[in-house]
Amino acid sequence: MEQTRGRFTGPPLTPRTAVIWSVLRAELDRRGDEELTVLDVGGGTGGFAVPLAHAGHRVTVVDASPDALAALTRRAAEAGVGDRVRAVQGDGDALADLVEPASVDLVLCHAVLEVVDDPTPVVTALATALRPGGAASVLVAGRAAAVLGRAMNGHLTAAATLAADPCGSAGPRDTLRRRYDADSAAALLRAAGLTVEEIHGVRVLADLLPAAVADGQPAALLELERALAAQPPYRDLAAQLHLFARRPVTPSDRATRSDRVTSSDRVTPCDRPVRPGA
Repeated sequence: MEQTRGRFTGPPLTPRTAVIWSVLRAELDRRGDEELTVLDVGGGTGGFAVPLAHAGHRVTVVDASPDALAALTRRAAEAGVGDRVRAVQGDGDALADLVEPASVDLVLCHAVLEVVDDPTPVVTALATALRPGGAASVLVAGRAAAVLGRAMNGHLTAAATLAADPCGSAGPRDTLRRRYDADSAAALLRAAGLTVEEIHGVRVLADLLPAAVADGQPAALLELERALAAQPPYRDLAAQLHLFARRPVTPSDRATRSDRVTSSDRVTPCDRPVRPGA
């Protein structure tokens, strides 16, 4: 990975991460040379945080596990980005108390909304934390894949329970409180004031194929995952759904931004910083 801002290379793509990284790459490329402030909720040991920091951005990881945060700190230090990664112990339910409003450019919330007590205030806190024009990468468990998976493994009662449950849970022994389809996940984000720009399926086939096939044809599987990710009905059968949303820039946001740029703030040709190599 290249430790400079600009075009983001990131880690090697795999069938389980290709879609997410492709979307994030496009956003980082769109932002160009900006140093982004990133919030990674439930970021664990830094699978996303460390590559983003390596690309020149500043990342705060909020996670409930002290062990995961300790591993994150070690991983960031070993990667030479310890000064760009901040670890904060806390969970999604307390996010509103941990993050200042309009303070971040990019929020990652992966595999969190299915385990918190109530996803609505968590998503509201995510939206509030974003600056106008900022983006959110949200990854949730897919309902359809869980129903089919249980049925294919012979757990028909659990499959029926999960399919009928309003939250997409298979009962009290289920490790997840809820699962989503594309419409319910998008509605949750829109209710918080975010504009959903893209929805992709993650692991459309990766969890279904025999290991011999997946391991024997990794490049072909990667390309097929990427090809099917945005296409219903394949997208909706994925183990996870990835939604990319944005906080809109309102007229009042534009006015506020304009008011902040005074004559003393403007950069004249003589004042412009010289970039290395210019």
